[in-house]
Amino acid sequence: MTKAQKVEEIISILDELFPNPPIPLQHKDAYTLLIAVLLSAQCTDERVNQITPKLFERANNPYDMVKLSVEEIREIIKPCGLSPMKSKGIYGLSQMIIEFHDGKVPASFEALEAMPAVGHKTASVVMSQAFGVPAFPVDTHIHRLAYRWGLSTGKNVEQTEKDLKRLIPKEIWNDIHLQIIYFGRAYCPARGHNISACPICRIHGRKNMKR
Repeated sequence: MTKAQKVEEIISILDELFPNPPIPLQHKDAYTLLIAVLLSAQCTDERVNQITPKLFERANNPYDMVKLSVEEIREIIKPCGLSPMKSKGIYGLSQMIIEFHDGKVPASFEALEAMPAVGHKTASVVMSQAFGVPAFPVDTHIHRLAYRWGLSTGKNVEQTEKDLKRLIPKEIWNDIHLQIIYFGRAYCPARGHNISACPICRIHGRKNMKR
């Protein structure tokens, strides 16, 4: 079987299991999505979805956010972890959105990645899910599954992203990265993984998986 055939089969399995993958982070617009994705770093989506309603009740736009102090933001988001860095990032990016982008989240990788606490993965999620721009956000879970399935030998998420973009049609990037995340949670966890029960690994998984 060629790698292209393998990719086709994996896409088919993901489409069958998760035909319409929802965005796991609760949000109402590009700004609230940006904040939710920032908070999700080293934190579960479930925890983020518990915290964001409390934060967005106080401030769900950059103008209201900068009325809060960094300390107030930090206190609200503390359960998400990394609160000192994240609270400064939320306050700082809100200032930048007001000052440089007329209060609206910019639909630009360059502009997003110039903001504090916003990396390429966060920018990719916002670009794909808020603005519909083809992007392939790769987190540690997608990085792990891409290796397990023999789609990438990348040592880091940057290389894995390049490999997946080369193998997978651009028009499905925005859905398939969500499909892989949901698949990983349901069938392909980091620990306690049952290869024989995994719809993809039992066919396409590496024989000696280290990730």
